[in-house]
Amino acid sequence: MAQHIDYYVSLNSPWTHLGAARIEALAAKYGASMRVYPADFGSIFASSGGLPLPKRSPQRQAYRLQELRRWRDHLGIPINIQPKFFPSSEALTSGCVIALRETMGDAPAIRLAHAVLHAVWQEEKNPADAATLAALITDCGLDADAVMKLGAEPRWAEQRTADTQAALDRGVFGAPSYVIGDEIFWGQDRLEFVERHLARG
Repeated sequence: MAQHIDYYVSLNSPWTHLGAARIEALAAKYGASMRVYPADFGSIFASSGGLPLPKRSPQRQAYRLQELRRWRDHLGIPINIQPKFFPSSEALTSGCVIALRETMGDAPAIRLAHAVLHAVWQEEKNPADAATLAALITDCGLDADAVMKLGAEPRWAEQRTADTQAALDRGVFGAPSYVIGDEIFWGQDRLEFVERHLARG
């Protein structure tokens, strides 16, 4: 039986971006399906004991930057450590990703989610800007006007709230989280364990 990965992401997370291509490659290698959930991690932090970045201690904020540099160099992914448009509003971007997931399927939704992350962390672009988001959607091979109109419908914000609660109910507390059955793998630095799990079948 094919395996399945529930993929909980923040569309502002550099760690999600650093793992993006790798989790796609692992899913393809082991024939696993994958569904993306751009959850509200502000709400998740508030309910799970986490703190949003601006409220973390100076020591933790400084260490985060060191770790980003280390992982950037280790993986060879040329991210901007302090990008111009971070954090970017996820109101419309998450709506578009969820709308794609629910109406067109998982692949286009994941493609757009990863394009949004790439725009923030590698291209110094603001995906919350309508023209920028439209260009990202077009680059994904989709109809920008149709996707943006669909993504703005209130039902997707409601779905995001439900997805966020479902994430909490499953024990998710950070992004990215890769959930396979009852197993939660938090962070792109756990992808080796994701692969071991998938390899066992």
